[in-house]
Amino acid sequence: MDIVLVHGAGGRPTTWSEVAPLLTARGHRLFTVTNPMTSLADDVANTAAVLAETTGPVLLAGHSYGGAVISNVGRDPRVKGLVYIAAFGPDEGETVSEIVERYEPAEISKYMRRGPNGDWKSETSQEFWDEIGPDLSTEQRAVVEAEGRKAENLIFTQPSGTPAWRTLPSWYLVADDDRTLRPEAQNDMASRMKATVEHVLGSHYTTLVWPRRVADLIHTATAAVGAAS
Repeated sequence: MDIVLVHGAGGRPTTWSEVAPLLTARGHRLFTVTNPMTSLADDVANTAAVLAETTGPVLLAGHSYGGAVISNVGRDPRVKGLVYIAAFGPDEGETVSEIVERYEPAEISKYMRRGPNGDWKSETSQEFWDEIGPDLSTEQRAVVEAEGRKAENLIFTQPSGTPAWRTLPSWYLVADDDRTLRPEAQNDMASRMKATVEHVLGSHYTTLVWPRRVADLIHTATAAVGAAS
């Protein structure tokens, strides 16, 4: 099955660098995106263009903010299922910022810096790693730092469209020690989308820290939607 992997805010395809080989070994054809992160609409359009390269059926997987993207791109009839990895799953008319603001500020908020044009980027330090990504190896920290792209405010404040999770089967991997997207927010989103839920005890960098669990869940989802199609 074709699988489109969508990174989060500030990310790149390297988000999936440890997951991708595990999926390829199981016979899946993978597509990754490098979204511009100028607005949610722009990222949806960019991901939709990558989706057009697939032959289908397709499974979409999104990490973090990437979940907002797949919630919209998933309306394409070629998409058969959605997998959320510690990800946002906004409802119609809802923004990423609105979801975040329903909960106590996550620990990462103290490390977020706003650029002169309203863009956002996290400022890493030893204190950042100790608090936000304590389960990352030195090599994995280097991957995250190399991603380090800025994200325009519109990816967080632009309302989402009708979510594909209303009609598509969905899976959600909750990171129970996430200091970026609060676990209670993840659980609430997974519940309202009636997703099949699994949990890992780890930080927000789930695709790097738990690549086999991520790959296993994605593979399970492909098997389920493949059997149903």
